[in-house]
Amino acid sequence: MTVFAGLFGAVTGEIVPFILILSLLVFVHEMGHYLVGRLSGIGVSVFSVGFGPELLGVTDRHGTRWKLSWIPLGGYVKFYGDEDASSSRTDAEAMAAMPPEERSRTFAAASLGRRAATVAAGPIANFLLAIAIFAVLFSLYGRPVADPVVATVMPGSASEQAGIKPGDLLVAIDHSPVTTFEDVRRYVSVRPEMAMTVTIKRGDQTLDLPLTPQRKEVTDGFGNKSEVGQIGIMTDDRAGKFRMVQYSPLQAVGEGVKECWSIVTSTVDYLSNVVTGRMKADQLGGPIRVAQASGQMASIGITALLQLAAVLSVSIGLLNLMPIPVLDGGHLFFYAVEAIRGRPLPPRAQEVAFRIGFAIVLTLMVFTTWNDIATRFG
Repeated sequence: MTVFAGLFGAVTGEIVPFILILSLLVFVHEMGHYLVGRLSGIGVSVFSVGFGPELLGVTDRHGTRWKLSWIPLGGYVKFYGDEDASSSRTDAEAMAAMPPEERSRTFAAASLGRRAATVAAGPIANFLLAIAIFAVLFSLYGRPVADPVVATVMPGSASEQAGIKPGDLLVAIDHSPVTTFEDVRRYVSVRPEMAMTVTIKRGDQTLDLPLTPQRKEVTDGFGNKSEVGQIGIMTDDRAGKFRMVQYSPLQAVGEGVKECWSIVTSTVDYLSNVVTGRMKADQLGGPIRVAQASGQMASIGITALLQLAAVLSVSIGLLNLMPIPVLDGGHLFFYAVEAIRGRPLPPRAQEVAFRIGFAIVLTLMVFTTWNDIATRFG
């Protein structure tokens, strides 16, 4: 009885935060599609959080069915005239049976610009949500900051081999300015064994020092392991002047934008390193890992959980912009082709592309789930 209660508590401790976060991110994403679609004059028949059979729902005065469905792993907005929830195919029979006024409000009847804006609004909504979360957290709680001043150089590290010394101020990496110690960590961590140039200030001297981060396996406070790049330097309160920087609401928004951009660039750098074989793909996680992270952040507090929600929101927005058919980015790619050609691709070509896209997404889901299982139970 005690063992069962402990297991149930562990599972619910992950599942409940996971469902809450994912439902929020899905709702915001689909609300982006919905609002811009409605503003563009496109009718919406279904707004669903979750897939599968309906759990509960209500129909509004515009004829839209708002519902929660049993499988909380996504959601969709179905526009007038769509054959399915992906808006990739038009229901020709339903379109033919519609009166002209209703047919003019279908997704297929909308102009290219209105369709593109409606599709792009989902990922944009995710980016805006992340910016809003970061802005609220930065304005309410501030942000911990340390100057990129070296206090300790680890023996045998890349920094020692490059000639970096305690007291050096890092001002740029690969000619990109760094202003905090966190800037250095983020840039280096996704570039193990990749040569780079670190610009330092030592007294009145400015030096460019070549170095290559070493590949290290690190373990966080929850026991999660990952491979990162490290150059072997540390700072402390005296050198880095640790402090909490407070921001006005307007400044916090600007910092939120910078934080989102930093997540995007770090993600792109990591994925490019995976493709080129410089980094393992075992950090690509699926629902199990997200659920685990949700439980871990929830155990710390609401602030940590909100930070995770912001990071995931950026990730969802970025993922959906990938030019893969069935994703928003795939739709936008087809619209770009349509704009260049002056007409859409033939239906057969689109159908084949969407089947390939579905296979790619399904393969990615299986791969990330396998990574989750191997990481958690391996």
